[in-house]
Amino acid sequence: MTLQIEAIGTVVGGREDVADDNWGGVECIIRLDPKFPLDVVKGLDEFSHLIVTWHFSKASPDDVALHARSPRNDPRWEPSGTFAHRNHRRPNQLATSFPRLLKAAGLDLHVTDLDAVNGTLIYDLGPYFPQMGPRGEILTPAWPGEMLREYWATS
Repeated sequence: MTLQIEAIGTVVGGREDVADDNWGGVECIIRLDPKFPLDVVKGLDEFSHLIVTWHFSKASPDDVALHARSPRNDPRWEPSGTFAHRNHRRPNQLATSFPRLLKAAGLDLHVTDLDAVNGTLIYDLGPYFPQMGPRGEILTPAWPGEMLREYWATS
């Protein structure tokens, strides 16, 4: 089955270039399509965080890698499969982020800690409900903690 979806907005501002680290403190705007009525964001400013689905728009379909590889191609970490990574090498090149909502100004949502670059297309968003977050003990291997140590550092 093929799903055809349309972007609902665009990232404005923030970083211009894709980078592996130093995303902390980056502020940008999620500018929703002006075709939407203002009511679509009513009540959203009562939430601290959003769930945002976006497209790795600077990636090429040729970047998709359907095989096991070491994270960031670093041989210190054992190879793992495409779906064990969170990067642009995924089949649909989609990502999900959890930015902090600073304010809603009309259809402009001012956020921080959205790890998407200026011009990125946004395909969906909603409020983060802690009640809908992971349940039970959360397990991860050691490599994400090592690899992402500087991810939210400020530049």
